[in-house]
Amino acid sequence: MSESKDRFILTEKRDHIYLIGFNRPDARNAMNTQMLIQLSEAYTEFENDDNLRCAVVYANGMHFTLGLELDDVANTLRKNKHHLYKKDHVDPWGTGGTDRIRTKPVVCAVHGFCFTLGIELLLASDIRIAAEKTRFAQVEVQRGIMPFGGATFRFVQSAGWGNAMKYILTGDDFSTDEAFRMGLVQEVVPKNQLLDRAIELATKVSEQAPLAIKAALASSRKYVQEGEIAAARDLLPVTLKLMETEDAAEGVKSFLEKRKAKYIGK
Repeated sequence: MSESKDRFILTEKRDHIYLIGFNRPDARNAMNTQMLIQLSEAYTEFENDDNLRCAVVYANGMHFTLGLELDDVANTLRKNKHHLYKKDHVDPWGTGGTDRIRTKPVVCAVHGFCFTLGIELLLASDIRIAAEKTRFAQVEVQRGIMPFGGATFRFVQSAGWGNAMKYILTGDDFSTDEAFRMGLVQEVVPKNQLLDRAIELATKVSEQAPLAIKAALASSRKYVQEGEIAAARDLLPVTLKLMETEDAAEGVKSFLEKRKAKYIGK
């Protein structure tokens, strides 16, 4: 595991799984400029490594995150007047901060306080789970700004207009049960099982055909961004390309031989 005194993001490779851990527990994992940049670097390393197939985002300490360390990040943004990340890196929130789009799946596991930018990172992930008694809040309007990590559209997509506006416009906090009801998380588990369950889900994803996983993600993303007609137009051409891969052949062969497939991403 990569770690040093000024590393606010820890990373670890476990076979095809990439663990990304928040590591600023003394500040309840509030995200300052350095932590945001390190998170982008971790997502980029995940995207660049062909052996890595699924990431797990989690946090050390009592809380997932309080959100932004607003004074520090605001000063950086005022000074630079643009996003913090390098153009060839991945923006973890996928809100146009870079020219690069994440193509691999991310499982996000939250606990304790999951506020503001934490909710938005959760919503930008693909599979989302929470520990029991997690508290959520989108409080930007109480601080004189608006959510700018994707909540204004992804919260609406996941929870519906009324549910999203109730919490975005009031800044009220809400429970894990409410997050589950609204579709912000797919599972709620005991805190001592949270990371294990996230890794279990990521392992299951990583055992599937990597090219098919990427294609399924891209198709779903295209539907969200461009609509059903645009996504449907690509279904057959992409599927025909996948049928020509070594992994597609392995999928058929393993089925006929009644064994678990071994995919290589080709």
